[in-house]
Amino acid sequence: MKYVIDKEKRPVYLQLYNQIREDIVNDVLRFDSKLPSIRALAEELGISTVTVEHAYALLSDEGYVESRERSGYVVSFRKTDGFASTAKTTHKYHPATETKHAYPDFPLSVLSKTMRKVLTEHGDLLLEKSPNYGCTELREAIKQYLARNRGISVDTEQIIIGSGSEYLYEHIIMMLGRSHTYGIESPSYKKIEEIYHASEVGYELLPLSHDGIDSAALSNTTASVIHTTPYRSFPTGVSATASKLHEYVRWANQKNRYIIEDDFESEFSVSTKPTDTLFALSKNDNVIYLNTFSKTISPSLRIGYMVLPKHLVKPYEEKLGFYSCTVPTFMQYVLTELIDNGDFERHINRVRRCLRKYNK
Repeated sequence: MKYVIDKEKRPVYLQLYNQIREDIVNDVLRFDSKLPSIRALAEELGISTVTVEHAYALLSDEGYVESRERSGYVVSFRKTDGFASTAKTTHKYHPATETKHAYPDFPLSVLSKTMRKVLTEHGDLLLEKSPNYGCTELREAIKQYLARNRGISVDTEQIIIGSGSEYLYEHIIMMLGRSHTYGIESPSYKKIEEIYHASEVGYELLPLSHDGIDSAALSNTTASVIHTTPYRSFPTGVSATASKLHEYVRWANQKNRYIIEDDFESEFSVSTKPTDTLFALSKNDNVIYLNTFSKTISPSLRIGYMVLPKHLVKPYEEKLGFYSCTVPTFMQYVLTELIDNGDFERHINRVRRCLRKYNK
């Protein structure tokens, strides 16, 4: 294997993970083929066995490979997974019980200190009306955060700020139009269906299996837009596997199809590497990415954002650019400060460490 490792660039295990994953996705490493032993690959690349083991473990966690007794690690991902025309069985899921984890809330002391700082430094600016798409400073901070943590590289103009996910769902419907049929997970967060119903658009309920939307249902749907929560869909707790994520991307490759990716709570994944986003996986500029700060900071903030595909920026501006931003300027600057000074990411890392201990 001709992998190139830059030991000056950290972390090394992610470099190896990314290169092996690309070979798997591009069929260089085919389904059921065996990966080199941990020791052999470590010696070949001049890195530690722990580093290789960590990369293999990540690939296994995400469903690209699996560990088999006496065989080592074997490729378990294939592009042809899903869309089986003969599939008749819908896998059953087991509804997740809602458990209160003993992980820390966002520190009120940090939030209050940040509010005081913003009041002192920005003064009368906080009384001004926010730009319609949200303050440039916050959109720029989110842009940098997404590039660092979610593998999403976009222009600031693609980011729209709004008061929570429900507000943004409605804007997506108005932007894409009511001629589309929307496919939603079944079951899903109750408000998703309520909003599509209230907006008087056609929608289909797509049953969930153990790893995401059932393949047969996705293949046969008349929907041209699917609304999915790949990480821990509520209330089932189902997370889409790597194979399922690529299946969604392939489904959307047909003309005039879109994916609405609701990435709620994915920051709290216990994986040592952030989960892949559909937005980053897709190469066809057809994924609308959504997230909020309701879980990561507080539901009382009512701050969410969406990232538009580049080709939808102008249509959004033409159809909805006149809408005023519904988030107070003051809170936008508070959130900007929390992201820019590192407090937001420190909190996320603190929660993830707690969750890892809880899941041991």
